[in-house]
Amino acid sequence: MRIRHDLASLEWTLTGWHPHVWRWAGAGQASLNAHKGRDVGPVAVKVPGSVQNALKEAGILPDWNVKLNSRQCEWVENRHWVFEAKLPAEWVAAPGRKVLICKGLDYQGCVRINGKDAGTFKGSQVPYEFDITDLLAGGENVLGIVFTENPRQLGQINYTSQIREWKPRFNYIWDWVPRLVQVGIWDDVCLEIRDGDAIESVSFFTDYDLKSGLGSLTLSADLALEAGREVEVEVGQDAGALVRRFKAEARLKIKAEGIQVSPWQPNGNGEQMLYGVKVRLLDSQGRVLDEKESRTGFRSIRWKPCEGAAAGAEPWLCEVNGIDTFLQGVNFPPLLPNFADATEADYRKRIGVYRDCGINLFRVWGGAYLEKECFYRLCDEMGIMVWQEFPLSSSGLDNWPPEDEAAISELASIAESYIRRRQHHPSLIIWSGGNELLGGADGGKIGMERPCDASHPLLARFAEVVKQNDPARKYVPTSPSGPRCGASQSEFGKGVHHDVHGPWNHAGSLDSWYAYWDGDDALFRSESGMPGASSAEIIRKYGGEMAMTPDSDNAFWKHTLGWWIQWPDYLREGGNPDSLEEFVRWSQKRQADALSYAARACKERFPRCGGFMLWSGHDCYPCPANCAVMDFNGEPKPALLALADIFRKKGGRFAPPCG
Repeated sequence: MRIRHDLASLEWTLTGWHPHVWRWAGAGQASLNAHKGRDVGPVAVKVPGSVQNALKEAGILPDWNVKLNSRQCEWVENRHWVFEAKLPAEWVAAPGRKVLICKGLDYQGCVRINGKDAGTFKGSQVPYEFDITDLLAGGENVLGIVFTENPRQLGQINYTSQIREWKPRFNYIWDWVPRLVQVGIWDDVCLEIRDGDAIESVSFFTDYDLKSGLGSLTLSADLALEAGREVEVEVGQDAGALVRRFKAEARLKIKAEGIQVSPWQPNGNGEQMLYGVKVRLLDSQGRVLDEKESRTGFRSIRWKPCEGAAAGAEPWLCEVNGIDTFLQGVNFPPLLPNFADATEADYRKRIGVYRDCGINLFRVWGGAYLEKECFYRLCDEMGIMVWQEFPLSSSGLDNWPPEDEAAISELASIAESYIRRRQHHPSLIIWSGGNELLGGADGGKIGMERPCDASHPLLARFAEVVKQNDPARKYVPTSPSGPRCGASQSEFGKGVHHDVHGPWNHAGSLDSWYAYWDGDDALFRSESGMPGASSAEIIRKYGGEMAMTPDSDNAFWKHTLGWWIQWPDYLREGGNPDSLEEFVRWSQKRQADALSYAARACKERFPRCGGFMLWSGHDCYPCPANCAVMDFNGEPKPALLALADIFRKKGGRFAPPCG
């Protein structure tokens, strides 16, 4: 039997230390909170939660969203940090092994019980378990989770082939967020008490047969048990649930077929039917020894060649439950740079806006992390499909994935963990090796012209991991994929544009932008964009006296890189250089006009084009201007409202414009 206690209910404190001083101070000390060697704190901290947010709430850090304040926060990543809480005596006194389960630790350190080491961790992308039984004493016990060194540089401009530290890269500066290297506990932490026979882990995926109208469930489980046990699998919404029993084995693999269900439909196609799945471990008398419960849906996904596609091209026409479905969506960046502090309410608000705008697909980009369970649960509920990438991304200086066996083995293990934790969600439809893993047009390792394919040893290993663990889902080596990274007008009509990225900006009149999309022949567009300013209210709130219009010397506008400032075009078109409000109106209209034209052109080519996705969805930082179509407050920019008219299209005609 397993009993789980959520450690978010405890009172946690945070102290900051010059590197390794806590090791010296902690000799023989159960708690470090009172030691004079600490540099910061103690202050209260939430779990899950980031060091940065705790320090901001305590008045130690400024608000990094304001002006250039993020520069004043960069010292945090150069300290060591200790989270402490007291484990209640009644938890410790219960019979059984005591195991600390940490679903997300960012990035490296150790766990301490009463001042003694219980184990170490390194890497933000996988969960950790620590058996702390033998370190516990009677009464209250002090748990410490210590965060030590962080990688120095994982930012946007780098060498993908050389990266060996698996921490989200976007924190180190990208073109839509300044440097804020999160430290902390980014996902749930619990104390699990294990006593006797138990279900150690369960993962499963589902399918739906269109002809019979029946579903199937393929399940794997690790069990700790004696002989003569059984496993019962229940699938249903009510007391009439289907129940199957199987002989229990330590590593159980089963398939339950013929399940009477209604299919889960994506947003715009129908209802999101979801079913509870209970897995019970039974003794010889049928008594329940342990139970795990989750929720899933059943759907049929087939990928077919787009109409007119070149021979051998990846199939990008998605058939969902027998319906050819145009995939229309956004790339979903983290909600916050300090994503440990993003709440379910934050996710619900933004995902709800996307749903109401007709979006049916999110791409979770490889420079981030495996999105949280609540994100997937909300996507299940709202009918938004998910394309999840493994933690690799382009770097500019080189974009070639690692090739050594140590890196391949570690990343394959991360990929397997991703699959095991999220494969039960019906919203998940694609795994990808990563973002913009590219080489040269000549097949060399340097360049940004040709996407890597499954002949690369790491991307081939990813393919094996997906085939072995989640064979019903599509896998692509990278996004983009096919012969070209981007689509060039000079090559339209040659069949070389499969899944492509770009363009993300346009200088000069939009007439040439319109001409480009009129001639487009890409089978799928997984990234396209156009910058647009945030509202004048957001810019003034976070820019203060620096919020003036974006001339070339304005450091506030360039703080998240200056790629998305359209000032020259604005002035060429006769804009007022002294009016922020006028610039914002011009910029937002330009973004709306450009993106709605591109989306309409792609959707009108369906089924020759399988889908259109924006880079990106929302701002995780109050950028004065970038390619997001939802602002930092979670409100749609005019571009998203214009796109909603296209995405909500039914039949052969588009809905009238909003408002």
